[in-house]
Amino acid sequence: MKEKRLSKREHFWLCVMLAVTLAFHFAIIMQPSSTAFDEQHYVTDARSIIEGNGTQRQEHPDLAKLIIVGGIKLFGDNPFGWRFLSVVFGSIVIVLFYLICRRLGMKKQATLIATFLLSFENLTFIQSSVAMLDVYNVALMLAAFLLYLKGGYLLSGITAGLSALAKVGGILVLPAMFLHWFLVRRNRVRHFFAGLVIAPVFFFLFLPLFEYTVNGKFSDPIARIKHIFTASGSLTFEKFPTEIATRPWEWLLRPNILYYNYEPVYTGTISFTVWALIIPAVVYMVFRARKGNNAAIFGLAWFASTYLVWIPLNLITDRLTYLYYFYPTVGAVCIGLGLMGSQLLDVWRSERSLRVRRTALIAVRTYLVLHAVVFVLLSPAFSRWIPFFHYVPPPPTASETSTPPPESPAP
Repeated sequence: MKEKRLSKREHFWLCVMLAVTLAFHFAIIMQPSSTAFDEQHYVTDARSIIEGNGTQRQEHPDLAKLIIVGGIKLFGDNPFGWRFLSVVFGSIVIVLFYLICRRLGMKKQATLIATFLLSFENLTFIQSSVAMLDVYNVALMLAAFLLYLKGGYLLSGITAGLSALAKVGGILVLPAMFLHWFLVRRNRVRHFFAGLVIAPVFFFLFLPLFEYTVNGKFSDPIARIKHIFTASGSLTFEKFPTEIATRPWEWLLRPNILYYNYEPVYTGTISFTVWALIIPAVVYMVFRARKGNNAAIFGLAWFASTYLVWIPLNLITDRLTYLYYFYPTVGAVCIGLGLMGSQLLDVWRSERSLRVRRTALIAVRTYLVLHAVVFVLLSPAFSRWIPFFHYVPPPPTASETSTPPPESPAP
């Protein structure tokens, strides 16, 4: 009976987190009334698709663009129509992350801490507030993770293919699953490798089908895939210098701020409370992974596959990279932070020394409160009332906002 009450209470707090984040989302969904940041590309592309002119930006697959089209057809060509489904998928991300943590065997307190940190993490919230491709990519990535953890290897492969059809980076879910499977499971070998193989096959087969939906014609899928990779690969720091692009290692070594909009201020940055503990969280997961902790092993595999891969890729290709490329990795960091917070609460419960117990409890509570405060301070909903915190830089120069020529579209 006690376990059932705890379970209901746990679900209650998940619902509270969803309700609060949704309230923040809908408070700003109509602001700005014009497109913000890369919405200018994808909303314009959605309009082009609706008008029957097809996609004008061939550097990305079409699934996420079609979802944006769906939002516009449901609610009209207005900010609500552009962003509503981003908000929905952002809420799905929170639920899937919570379920992943529980499936990994994390304690309820660790799961709630990790989910709280992700729900009120600024970069996660901002990406769920705008009509860009990334939130759809990440939601499908987490769905693939959950299906894999449940043993649905074939379905996880199909979902990974869908994630890549939203944005090609979704394919990074495959090495994460492989690393965890190799280190922890090594079961049902044929089924697992069939799932890995079916992901690119599914991507290859459905890419032209989505393209037909968008452009009204089939094209050579091999040529399209080649164009996707060569177009984005041609955008290098040397050819297209811009102040808004940053190297992957910079995301960890110093706070990076990318302004998505100026009125209200959409501040694209990793919440400072999470950013400051990225490296400690990874080190802690290494420590717990060596002791066989399943969640820590999965968190490390997730971190390595969605973040570390960008470092050699950037060094080899000089490809432009942006802070929001870290968005798919935030969940991995939150797993580590959830495990850390849970262990401190265990110290509070078990330690004989009253001073140590108080210190552990105060540390966890203070950190969670500080995280919530940082979220509020960075939120666009409060930017007009907290001007001292929201430094608004001068508008970017033409060279910073201009898009590359059509043969080398923006990433």
